[in-house]
Amino acid sequence: MKLDSLPVLSSVFEAGADDRIFDSLLLLGPLIIGLIIVLNRSLVTETLAIAYLGVFVVYILYRGVQ
Repeated sequence: MKLDSLPVLSSVFEAGADDRIFDSLLLLGPLIIGLIIVLNRSLVTETLAIAYLGVFVVYILYRGVQ
């Protein structure tokens, strides 16, 4: 089974700008928020959130420069 065959993910990939990394980052956001809710606020979840935001911002800036 490929990721493209899943109902929700396939529509996101089709609607996107053919950028799998950006699409993946957008899909990971709610999962990270859910993880923070389940595990409560801790050093691990804060580090995960900061790392996610850092990767997201760096990737957006990278694509903007290209």
